[in-house]
Amino acid sequence: MPVKRIKMARKNLLPFMLCFFIFHMGVIPIVGAQSLTLPAKTWGICFGNAPRFNGLRFNIMDNRIETINGINITAWKANDRNAGGRVNGISLGLLPYAGDLNGIQVGLLGSGAKKNMRGINIGLIGAGAGSDMIGLNFGGIGVGAGKNMKGINIGLVGAGAGDDAMGINIGGLGIGAGNNLIGFNLGGLGVGAGDKVMGITIAGIGAGAGEQLAGLTICGLAAGAPTIKGLTVCGLALGGKNISGLSIALGSIQVRAEKGDGVYNGLAVSAFNFIKGTQKGVAVGIVNYAYRLKGLQIGLVNIVRDNPRGRTVLPIINFNF
Repeated sequence: MPVKRIKMARKNLLPFMLCFFIFHMGVIPIVGAQSLTLPAKTWGICFGNAPRFNGLRFNIMDNRIETINGINITAWKANDRNAGGRVNGISLGLLPYAGDLNGIQVGLLGSGAKKNMRGINIGLIGAGAGSDMIGLNFGGIGVGAGKNMKGINIGLVGAGAGDDAMGINIGGLGIGAGNNLIGFNLGGLGVGAGDKVMGITIAGIGAGAGEQLAGLTICGLAAGAPTIKGLTVCGLALGGKNISGLSIALGSIQVRAEKGDGVYNGLAVSAFNFIKGTQKGVAVGIVNYAYRLKGLQIGLVNIVRDNPRGRTVLPIINFNF
């Protein structure tokens, strides 16, 4: 019996020592450097929070990283206070997050950067960057950037940029920019920008800009901006201080200016064309009204306030050149 026990002990000693060795080899680097890296300290495969690494890296939550090149897989979002550094390559996880992300970023919940994201940026719930997002930017609910979005920007609910959004800009409900919205702009309900909306703009309900709407603008109900240029088509109405191009609305087209110095230049087609200023070109409607006219009014009732007596109100056509 003692001989049998000695043989069994010898038989189990090798696996025990091997497990003991592997355990301690793993624990020592994790305790000392917070990471286990194979075969080298800065390249290969990493388990843990190596701040500089090239290759395949696994970590629960990044903390004060510097530069990671390769594939970075994390379980959770880095603490914003300690987030920094740069990841170049592929970032995967529930919430990939770093100072800068370059390459392909895919988060099951979301993906984000404290500063910039460049490449393919996808968050199944949302994606966002504190500064710029450049490339293909997609958020299942929303996508946004503190400064600029450039490329293909899609939020199934909404998309927005603090400064400019440029490229293909799509928001399921709405799309907006603090400054300029340029390119193909599609909002299920609305499209808007603090300064300019330019390009091809389609809004289910309305589109507006703090300074200018320019290009092809199509809205289910209304569009408005101080300056409107190009082809504008609205289901109900459109208005601004200075409008030029071809404007079509079922309800009304209005040029309003406090001092009566607004200008319409082009072709206006709606039930009621109201120009509080100078109409240059042609207005076609049921009722046409203008302060001053340099062109034609065609409709049932045509009114030009500053026309000579006898031509202030005319049926069918009114004119002044």
